[in-house]
Amino acid sequence: SRGRMPRLIEGNEASGTLRTELASEWGMGKHVVVAGGAGDNAASAIGMGVIGNDQALLSLGTSGVFFVANDSYRPNPEQGVHTFCHALNGRWHQMAVILSAASCLRWVTQLTHAHNEVVLLAEIEAMDPKLRERAPLFLPYLCGERTPHNDPHAKGVWFGLGHDDSRAVLGYAVLEGVAFALLDGYRALQVAGTNVTTAALVGGGSKSRFWSQLLANALNLPLTRHSGGDLGAALGAARLAMLAANPGSDVAAVCAPPPIIDLVEPQRAWHAMLSPRYERFRKVYSVLRPLFAG
Repeated sequence: SRGRMPRLIEGNEASGTLRTELASEWGMGKHVVVAGGAGDNAASAIGMGVIGNDQALLSLGTSGVFFVANDSYRPNPEQGVHTFCHALNGRWHQMAVILSAASCLRWVTQLTHAHNEVVLLAEIEAMDPKLRERAPLFLPYLCGERTPHNDPHAKGVWFGLGHDDSRAVLGYAVLEGVAFALLDGYRALQVAGTNVTTAALVGGGSKSRFWSQLLANALNLPLTRHSGGDLGAALGAARLAMLAANPGSDVAAVCAPPPIIDLVEPQRAWHAMLSPRYERFRKVYSVLRPLFAG
């Protein structure tokens, strides 16, 4: 019953104070405020200043997340779009989530015995750009998929392998497949009425300029990389704590976007090359979906 549930508060409100015995044990002062806080992606959004309507972030961590802040409730459950309250009063957010993103890069690095991800990324970037057009397609569903398929049976697939496919070509296919899966999620968000003009790129994968450019080209969307983008969730949690400890603070000022260190604009020619490959990527999944369940 509701009587067994805790009271609800906003992420930037105080839920209480730290217990006296814990504050003493940890060497902290009295009256330490405990904020409502947020989940990891909502906290990253607060850290990146994604609080206004249709502001967005793209997270390239173990999983991949396309997160959009909203001023209204915009569900699309049929395509696995998550719609929740944001960590601030009166705000909502949507998420398109893919279950494997940077984890795919780690997997192919280990599989092909590359020294590490940085070395493999350098090999991918150095390969002849003409090889991208005939690289295998990769379905990045190494542990099933969420948005837009809601398919726990989906599996990873390389489609179109050849004798002359090098480690770099396989790595490129993996990066591209993750980008296409995020494009699937972006389209699901658009079906729910969301339109964004840019997105902040965060997470470990955002450190790669090449992968960032590939994502911008696949999505046909400008992406910004920010100072401290790999620490967005921790910064967001600290900002929520600051607001909870200082009621009446200017939320927009506290939650301002960190400085932009790089703007990644889509490249028209590369986007045009990717478009037919994306349509084939979608077709491969649609053909294989009935087989995955078996």
